[in-house]
Amino acid sequence: MKILIADPVDKQCVDILKNEGFEVVDRSGSALEEIMKEIGTADGLIVRSQTKVTTQMMEAAPMLKVVGRAGAGVDNIDVPAATRRGVLVMNTPGGNTISTAEHTMSLMLSMARNIPQANQSLREGKWDRKSFSGVELYEKTLGIVGLGKVGTEVARRSLALGMTVIAFDPIHSTELAGKMGIELVDLDQIFKRSDFISVHSPLTAETKDLINEKTLSSCKQGVRIINCARGGIVNEHDLLRALENGHVAGAALDVFQEEPPRDRSLILHPHVVTTPHLGASTEEAQEKVALQIAHQIADFLKERGVAGAVNGEMIRYMFRKEFRPYIELAERLGRLLSQLKVGDLRSVTIMVNGTFLHELSTVLGSVLIKGIFEKMLSEPVNYVNALALAKERGITVHVVQGDDHVLYANVIGVEYETTKERRKFSGTVFGNSDLRIIGIDEFHFEMRPYGIFLLYSNLDRPGMLASVSNILANAKINIGGLSLGRYTGGTTALTIIALDETPSQEVIKNISTVDGVSDVRLIFL
Repeated sequence: MKILIADPVDKQCVDILKNEGFEVVDRSGSALEEIMKEIGTADGLIVRSQTKVTTQMMEAAPMLKVVGRAGAGVDNIDVPAATRRGVLVMNTPGGNTISTAEHTMSLMLSMARNIPQANQSLREGKWDRKSFSGVELYEKTLGIVGLGKVGTEVARRSLALGMTVIAFDPIHSTELAGKMGIELVDLDQIFKRSDFISVHSPLTAETKDLINEKTLSSCKQGVRIINCARGGIVNEHDLLRALENGHVAGAALDVFQEEPPRDRSLILHPHVVTTPHLGASTEEAQEKVALQIAHQIADFLKERGVAGAVNGEMIRYMFRKEFRPYIELAERLGRLLSQLKVGDLRSVTIMVNGTFLHELSTVLGSVLIKGIFEKMLSEPVNYVNALALAKERGITVHVVQGDDHVLYANVIGVEYETTKERRKFSGTVFGNSDLRIIGIDEFHFEMRPYGIFLLYSNLDRPGMLASVSNILANAKINIGGLSLGRYTGGTTALTIIALDETPSQEVIKNISTVDGVSDVRLIFL
């Protein structure tokens, strides 16, 4: 079998695959045309971040069985397209955890002591000690946004330096964090209390521009910002302004919204320390991911086992048309849970009702947990590692096979418990592919889980919907649909309104002030 290497990897990767008896074709650094010439007869493909594995590329590779990313992310791989074609996608999560954590510490120390600036000054023949006076890390407060693998390693090293570590993570267990000596807090506390802030979260719609003019203004005078996660989490324009007016004392950046950045204003600022996305660029990290991906691909192609699979559990089910809607439904139920939950997640029970779905029980459990985690964790979440990640965070997961549902033939239900609440959701599929959320807590209704939704509780009395509708109309936001769940008349109702566009915070605030309306949420599905 033939393995095509499209991006530079450590030589040991090639050696391992050749020793396993594979034909290895190394086209790292070649133009796309050269890669496309070889991929038609390739059984396996290895990439890093440079090569984009598109639908077009996979259509040109009829023999392709596996795509391996020598790194943590799979942003450059069209995973749904691979799954549809029965191609396994695997990555090497954790291989660069230590290197990224150490790079974060290096940047934080360099920024605190002005080491790059002092080094450049000395190279220019100056002996200027006064201009480069720094600050100690000892007894300073470090705020970590995202307590995944990298964030946890940064926390451990910072605690060893005598820092106070606080962290925000919507999934991590308060109890487990406390055992490490880390205090879990909300984002407002991160900004208000931290002397240093380091981000280690994924780039999502929720985390884009998380560090911005407003959040920086709520920080201490003289705060210092570190970003070794993803460009775009820190609004670079707002950070530059805060550096120029002196509110932010320094910044250390390994990643940028545009790479390489054409606007060099931030890079050239005297209080900024920068590197060109070197978080994973150590000999050890590159060796680890190269060895890992070589062994993983060899094991898979020789049918010895599957590790690091992004879509491994799904492939045999994706070809069964009757199961696809339920897989999508489970993931959307997980996304709903992640956006509605309050408090630290403690347990999740997935109930699979209907004998038709019993074969899918374990898969649906993994899919639902992935839906919960996918936009909350800094490390990659997939169908294979979702349950393991839940266990790491002290979250108990149960999958229960139930009997046929009273009203519907096949139903996926989920009950969860946090430190503050216990709730349940359920969904089903009408016909062959019509997904519906059919229950939230004790409220029954039917809602297609696609788009933007306004969800709120209200007293069940005349005029409530009209009041909310007027606010939306005045904001020129169109209502695309309405679902209403209620107890007996005159008590409490749950209203879900499908919207054509996202309302502003001001609109949400105005709806929240309507007499009888409470717990207003904006949900994206």
